[in-house]
Amino acid sequence: MMEPGNQAAYAAIETKTAAHKGAAAGIRRFLSAEVAIIVVGLVCAAMLALPGRTINAAFINDVLIFIDGAHRITFGQVPNRDFHTALGPLVFYIPAAGYLLTGNFGAAIPMGMAMVIVVFLPAMIRILLSRLSPSMAVGLGIFFILILAAPINLGSSILYPSFAMFYNRIGWVALGLLLVMYLAPRSPGRGNAADAVAAVFLLLVSFYTKATYGLAGTGFLMFMLSDRQQRRWVVTALLLTGVAMLVIEFFWRGTAEHIEDLRSAARVSGGHDLPSILKNVRENLSDLTVFAVFSSVVLWQSRRLRDLVYCGFCIAAGLAIINQNAHSWGIITLYCGAAVLVQKAGELQLGKDGRSAGRLVLPRRALQLLVLSFLLPPILHHSAALVLHTALAAEKAGQSLGLPLFDDLREVDPPGGEPDFIRRYLDDIVTGGALLQALPAPPERVFVLDFVNPFSAGLGIRPPTGDTAWFHWNRNINEKAFIPPDVLFADVKIVMVPKTGINSLPLQELYGPFLSAKFDVIQKTSEWTVYRWRQTPAQSEGR
Repeated sequence: MMEPGNQAAYAAIETKTAAHKGAAAGIRRFLSAEVAIIVVGLVCAAMLALPGRTINAAFINDVLIFIDGAHRITFGQVPNRDFHTALGPLVFYIPAAGYLLTGNFGAAIPMGMAMVIVVFLPAMIRILLSRLSPSMAVGLGIFFILILAAPINLGSSILYPSFAMFYNRIGWVALGLLLVMYLAPRSPGRGNAADAVAAVFLLLVSFYTKATYGLAGTGFLMFMLSDRQQRRWVVTALLLTGVAMLVIEFFWRGTAEHIEDLRSAARVSGGHDLPSILKNVRENLSDLTVFAVFSSVVLWQSRRLRDLVYCGFCIAAGLAIINQNAHSWGIITLYCGAAVLVQKAGELQLGKDGRSAGRLVLPRRALQLLVLSFLLPPILHHSAALVLHTALAAEKAGQSLGLPLFDDLREVDPPGGEPDFIRRYLDDIVTGGALLQALPAPPERVFVLDFVNPFSAGLGIRPPTGDTAWFHWNRNINEKAFIPPDVLFADVKIVMVPKTGINSLPLQELYGPFLSAKFDVIQKTSEWTVYRWRQTPAQSEGR
C-alpha cells in the first residue's frame, strides 16, 4: 500500500503533468489558429495581386476616382493640398502604391488591397488570438480578411465586381477589430504595448481612409477608459495616435484643407432624414435581430451596464456609418459584436477559475457554433466574389476602357447588360481620348466637367492642380456649396465637357458662364465640347 506522503507527491506530479499537457495543447491551438489566419490572408492577397488586372461591372466612375488619384500622386501631387477630396489620403496612396509596384493602372487597386491585407495581419492576429477562443478567432479573422479582399461593394451581388468604395471595407474592418478589444486579453497584464500599437494602427488607418470610422473608433476608445483593467493601453493608444497625427501633419500639411473639404461635403450631403435610417434598419433587420438575441444572452448573464452600452454602440455606430455609405447591407459592427458577446458569455459561464459560474440558455460551444453560422453566409459570399474576380482577371475578360494606359482596367457586362447611360459613358471615354490625342499640341492639365477625369491617367498626361478628385452632384457639390470657378480652373488648360455625362448638365449650369468668359471652344462633336484657356498677350507662357 502506498504511503500517504507518496500519494500526495504522485498527485502533485499528475496535476503538473496535466497542466503542462493543457498548456501545450493551448499553444498548439494558438499556433494553428495563427497559421490559419496568415495562410488565408496571404492566399487572398495573392488572388488579388497575381492576375494584375481590375475587372469591373459596376460603379466604373467611382473606380476612376482612385486611378486618377494614383496618377496624381505619381506626378507629385498631395491629397487636399493639390486637389480637393473629402476622402482621406490613404484612399489615393493605396492604389498609388499598387501602381508604383506594378506600373499598371489595372493592377493598382488589386495590388494595393493585397498590401492592405498583409499589413492588417499583425494587428488582426494580436487582437483576435489574445481575446477569442482559437475557433472564434479564426472564424472572425477569415470574415475580416474576406471583407478586405472581396472586390464588390458590400451587399452587392458577386456578379457585379467592382473596387468602388473599397475604403468602406477598410474602415469597417478597422472599427470591427477595435470593437473586439472590448474583451480583456486572456493573459492579463501582458501585451499592453502590443494592444496600444495595434489600436494606434487601426485609428490612423481609419482617420486617413474615411474620417467617420476614425471618429467612431475614437469614441469607442473613450468608452474603453471605463475599463480599469485595460485603461493603461487605451490611454497610451490615444496619446500615441495624437502624436502620430502631428508627425503626419508635419509631412502632409493638409489637415486644415482636409477638414474644410469634409465640411464642404457635409454642407451638401451631411443631413440624413429618418426615412433613410428606417430604410437601413429594414434592410438589415435580420442581422439586427440575430445581434439582439446574442445581446440578450450576455446581458441576462452579466447584468452589467457596460455590456449594455457596448451593445448599443455596436448598433448605433453601425447604423450611423451605413447611413452615410452607398451600400444598404453590411453593418459589420453587428458581426464582430456578436462574436465578442458570445466570448463574454462563455467567460461568465466558466468564471475566473475555469469552473462553472452560471448557466446559459445554451451551452457555450453551442453559442460559438451559432456565431460561426452567423459569419458563414458573408464568408461564402465574399469568397465567391473573390474567386470570380480572380478567374475573370486571369482570363482577361471584358473590354478595356479604350485609353492607351487602361488595357488592364476592364469592364464586363453585368447580368442583363450595361444600362444605356453607362454604355454611352464608356463610349464617351473612347471618343474623348481620341479627341485629345488628335489635338495639334500634346494635351496637358485637362479637366473634365463631369463626375471624374479618366483622361489624365489614361493618356499619361500631367494633371492640373487645385481642382477636385471628383464631382458628385448633391453629394459633394450643389448650387450652394461649390469650389469657386477661379480657384477650380486656376491651373486648367483644357476643359472637356460631355454632352450628357453622369452629372455634367448641372455642372454646366454652374460653371458654364465662367467657361464662356475665360475659355475658347476648339473642338465640338456630338459627344464632347473641348475648351482651351483663352490666353491674352499679357499672360505668361508658364500657364
